[in-house]
Amino acid sequence: MNLAEPLQAGDRRALAKAITLVESTRADHREQADALLTTLMPATGRALRLGISGVPGVGKSTFIEALGVFLIEQGHRVAVLAVDPSSSLSGGAILGDKTRMEKLSMDTRAFIRPSPSSGTLGGVAEKTREALLLCEAAGYDVVIVETVGVGQSETAVAGMTDLYLLLQLPNAGDDLQAIKKGVMELADLVVINKADLDDQAATRAQAQITSALRLLPTHAHATQRVLKVSALKADGIAPVWAALTALRAEREASGAWAARRREQSLAWMWERIQAGLRQAFTAHPAVQAQLDAATVAVRDGRTPPSTAARQLLAAFRTSP
Repeated sequence: MNLAEPLQAGDRRALAKAITLVESTRADHREQADALLTTLMPATGRALRLGISGVPGVGKSTFIEALGVFLIEQGHRVAVLAVDPSSSLSGGAILGDKTRMEKLSMDTRAFIRPSPSSGTLGGVAEKTREALLLCEAAGYDVVIVETVGVGQSETAVAGMTDLYLLLQLPNAGDDLQAIKKGVMELADLVVINKADLDDQAATRAQAQITSALRLLPTHAHATQRVLKVSALKADGIAPVWAALTALRAEREASGAWAARRREQSLAWMWERIQAGLRQAFTAHPAVQAQLDAATVAVRDGRTPPSTAARQLLAAFRTSP
């Protein structure tokens, strides 16, 4: 099946099929996906890749829908890759963001794809990067990656996007609490959502987070942007987009934008190499023959973990 041509023509069904293909674990599908991505690579790279994160209940889906609708009205095409927690029974996504972004999902200029995280560390699905490239090839000029929102491990989204937006609630806490949140160090923009519920609390949070960010090494000399919005009322969305476009222009002018993408591409390559090596290691017959015994010996305290690791690596290297 040739998906490249209809995908580049903007066929959302072809895009959905292509993402399903890259998410497949079958070896033949993996080969087809590699060929498809290689064909489409010249058509990628022109979108703004935006990561959005925040704790559960902060209103990520409401904010993304408000931002998406705003962008579409400005003439953009928007893709949303919403990474949902995986069901422990089926392995599938359990939240279903299309039901939470009804207005956006009905617009032909938008594409929403919920994907199960499948336990992947970092709150992003393993194949999110490949899905992102497919969305770019399909002509979406803003690609949003919404992460699970369950902890600090989801900072992985910053490693695949151009800009990282962190959503906070009005009662975000004092300066020290804000500093403790590791994701703060990675945030290019902090947005306090649900400001309509308590504007005074949102204003206090804005001041507290702005103050706290100045103490972080990564932001010590940067111009901080902490904004208030009410996604439910679509109030404050325009300033958020203005801040994001200003950041893009600033980094493109300095060369930091292109440099970040080059570093991300190389990091992605090595991540996949490491994953492939681990898979090859555990599937190796000589390793499989020793792995159970080595695991028991380490667990029971009879063999040092370093010794067991060296023995298994030796078996991997010396056996055909």
